[in-house]
Amino acid sequence: MTNIKQYQPAQDILKDRIILITGATGGIGSEVSKTCAASGATVILLDKSIPKLEKLYDEIEQAGHPQAAIIPADLAGATPADYNIIIDTIEKEFGRLDGLLHCAAFLGNRSPIEQYNLEEWNKSMQINLTAPFLLTRACMPLLKKSEDASVVFTTASMGRHGKAYWGAYGIANAAIENMMQILADEVENNTNIRVNSIDPGEVHTPFWVKVFPGVDPANWAKAVDVVGGFVYLLGADSKGETGKQFSL
Repeated sequence: MTNIKQYQPAQDILKDRIILITGATGGIGSEVSKTCAASGATVILLDKSIPKLEKLYDEIEQAGHPQAAIIPADLAGATPADYNIIIDTIEKEFGRLDGLLHCAAFLGNRSPIEQYNLEEWNKSMQINLTAPFLLTRACMPLLKKSEDASVVFTTASMGRHGKAYWGAYGIANAAIENMMQILADEVENNTNIRVNSIDPGEVHTPFWVKVFPGVDPANWAKAVDVVGGFVYLLGADSKGETGKQFSL
C-alpha cells in the first residue's frame, strides 16, 4: 500500500489530464495547482480573486507547463445556475474532466455553539458544504466521460472528531466526509470515478495563521511539502482507492 505521506509523483503522472481545482489561489490550492501542472495536467483554476488567478496562471505559463484556464467565481454567492454555466464552459473547451479537487474553505470566527452567529453559520455552510455539493453534482456528467476520474475533498481533523469552538467549519467538514463516502459508494460499481478525502493537517498557510496567530510556523509543514498526497489521489497511482479518508 502506498505511503501517501512520502509519495513522490513520477514526472508526467498527470499528463493529458483535465483537473478542476477550487480555492486555487490559496496556500495549498496554489501549490497543488502548480504541481499538477508540472506533472502534465491542464489545470482549471477556480477562485474569486481575478488578480490572484491571473498571477497563478502566469506562473504556470512561464514555467512551461500546459496552459491553464481560469474561472473567477465566488462560492459564497454562487447558485446552481452559475455552476451550470461553469460546467458548460468546461465542456465546450475540454469535453471532460479527469479530476475535481475541492480546496476552497472558509473558517469564520471560532466561538461556542451557544453564541454562534447565524450569518457566519450560513456563509460557512455555503462555502464549505453546499458549494462542493453543487459543483460536484454539476461535474458528474463530465467526470463520467473520463476513463479514470478522481474527486478529492480537502477536509480537516475536526471534521472526523468534533472539537470545541470549531462550529460550522467543523460540522461542514464532518458532512463532507459523509458525502464523500455516500458518493463513493454510489459510483463505485458503475463509473470510472473514485472519490476520497484528504486531511493535510496543520500547514503554514494564511488559513492556519489566522487560527493560531501566536504559533511558531516552524512547527508546521509547508504547503509544498503536502502536495504529493493530493497528486497521488488525482493520478493513476491511486486507481482503485475510493471511499477513503487520507491524512498527511
